[in-house]
Amino acid sequence: MSAPSPHVVLVANARMPSQRAQSVQLAQAARGYHRAGARVTLLHARRRDTPAGRPAAEVLGALLSSGADFDCVELEAIPCVDWIDLVPRRLQFAPARAQEWSFGRGAARWIERNAPGALVIARDVEVAHRLRGRADVAWEVHRVPGGRLRRRWAAEALAAGVRPIAISSGVAEDLAQLQPGARDVPVEHDAVDQDLAAALPDRSAARQQLGLDPERPVVLYAGGLLRWKGVDVLVDAARDSRLAGVLVLVVGGMDRDVAALRARVAGTSNVRVDGFKPAGSIPLYLAAADVGVVPNRAAPRISSHYTSPLKVFEALASGLPLVVSDLPSLRDVLDDETATFVEAEDDVALAGAIAALLDDPGLRARRASAGRKRVERGTWTARARRILDRLGSAQEVPA
Repeated sequence: MSAPSPHVVLVANARMPSQRAQSVQLAQAARGYHRAGARVTLLHARRRDTPAGRPAAEVLGALLSSGADFDCVELEAIPCVDWIDLVPRRLQFAPARAQEWSFGRGAARWIERNAPGALVIARDVEVAHRLRGRADVAWEVHRVPGGRLRRRWAAEALAAGVRPIAISSGVAEDLAQLQPGARDVPVEHDAVDQDLAAALPDRSAARQQLGLDPERPVVLYAGGLLRWKGVDVLVDAARDSRLAGVLVLVVGGMDRDVAALRARVAGTSNVRVDGFKPAGSIPLYLAAADVGVVPNRAAPRISSHYTSPLKVFEALASGLPLVVSDLPSLRDVLDDETATFVEAEDDVALAGAIAALLDDPGLRARRASAGRKRVERGTWTARARRILDRLGSAQEVPA
């Protein structure tokens, strides 16, 4: 008789769905645990602009670019204090902390009432701290807390036995400094959708659908537009004469950030800002491009040491050669066989590296081959299985 499926409760203070990569990452991770054999419940924040009661298939379908099993997760929206967007940005510190605290309390209470035997994997220190002392709690750490109170909560959670999983080597290093007992923290980077490669259309068809010149070289940035992402550096590089015949295509970002970027590139003939696009259209952009760029800035630490960008793994899986900032966070998942590295925030070096890669089809082909091999075992399902094995998924938890 086979063991019952483990019940995994993923917890994240995130909007579902949203225009941020976090919600895409959560959807991918949740489906990965489902495909690894777990029953999955995803707790997310019920924000003012989050429609209540939407079916899981509808929510995940808006976030996943390929595959079909969009109804694989039970969604629970946790009420929280939410008045962040009602005040100017400069006054948002207190309401943001209240929102985080109330979500953590609500999520912990839901778990105690409804999932007493589940394996809990939390993304937020507030939840990890509230559930400390309970068996089978893990904290997937994407950023080590900076404030004194939240750092104390993190140390107390780890000391009480909450098991950390770091999204990058930089996160693991900082956790070890925060809590000396947190040695040998396992690192699990982001991963890739195993269905992505099969979903890629033909290059010429993709270009036609996106209204792109079939012959013009296309350089793609797909991701958020926060300042540390370095998209402004890419825009400056686009103005270099060596890229005059190239189209720099920017996809993604929150509406207000897209508007600001469009204002910045006004009059720049070789930059096109498409803004946020549904997940299902991302394979079109990947298939249409010649080179992908990840131009992260050297600071803050989330950029230099913590981030594990989804766009890197998507580019590798689709055979899109990369030019990236030379930072520990990107060296963590790439090497000189899979990417060209340039000094962060150097738009002249970035333009030169892009031009050199575009001028060398043989190098692009080698990078594409190396990238595909790099992610062969880096699927969300494989990642979920490793984590479940490490956390003792053989526990007999009722399905």
